[in-house]
Amino acid sequence: MNRKTLAALLLATLATTGCATWFDQGRQAQRATVVDYLYPKGEQPALAPSIPELQLPLRVGIAFVPGERAADLPEAERERLLRKVKDAFASRPYIAAIEVIPTTYLRAGGGFDNLQQAARMHNVDVVTLLSYDQVQFSDSNRLSVFYWTIVGGYFVNGSQYDVNTLVDASVFDVKSRQLLFRAPGTSQIKGSSPLVKFGEASREARGEGYRQAIDALIPQLDAQLESFKVRVKEEKVARVVNKPGYSGGGAAELGGLGLFGALAVLATLRRRRVG
Repeated sequence: MNRKTLAALLLATLATTGCATWFDQGRQAQRATVVDYLYPKGEQPALAPSIPELQLPLRVGIAFVPGERAADLPEAERERLLRKVKDAFASRPYIAAIEVIPTTYLRAGGGFDNLQQAARMHNVDVVTLLSYDQVQFSDSNRLSVFYWTIVGGYFVNGSQYDVNTLVDASVFDVKSRQLLFRAPGTSQIKGSSPLVKFGEASREARGEGYRQAIDALIPQLDAQLESFKVRVKEEKVARVVNKPGYSGGGAAELGGLGLFGALAVLATLRRRRVG
């Protein structure tokens, strides 16, 4: 190799090092919202909503809102996350069952008609819809290194990522189409990886972002459920009755006395008057 060739290679090396070590910042997002699913044509919720009637024990469905298929959560991962939420609430005395509704039963922009159809197929009274909004920012970092070998120069590049995830649970009474309560869960994951492994590392970070957001969501959902019980009792935001043949104690725990609870109170008052 003569001096001119070597000099040209060195100049090329310097030029390449100066302009190619850093990559432009990237942004990747995936989202699915309750508004887009239930109100696809921009409809507005009723200004004077009816008071929902909750019949105990409740049969509850839980599902992810359908979103863009190409950039969505895999169905198997969705089911694992849904079952995690299910397991956290399945032991409540006023809940008869919690059914995981696969996303295949829901149609993007399907509205309440689609929701009611899925609810009938799974025999549920209340549905918890999980919406999500995840954004990943990525940029090159100092893992980008220029290597010079006997066969020429090449780059081993690296990148860092910042994954922000929001999962929001909205609990709807299917018959009245009323929102009962909602709760959010969020997470943020930061990391870095060599470029050759960046796709795998960032994909795992996105999955972990959903898992951590669900973990954050569960206590928030529990807190909002407790708040809803108080609102049922004090603000009468819903009527609570027992289904025929059910005499469990869940009605009082849910916040209202329910039909059997009210009858028990009435009987006690009558006995006191007689005595």
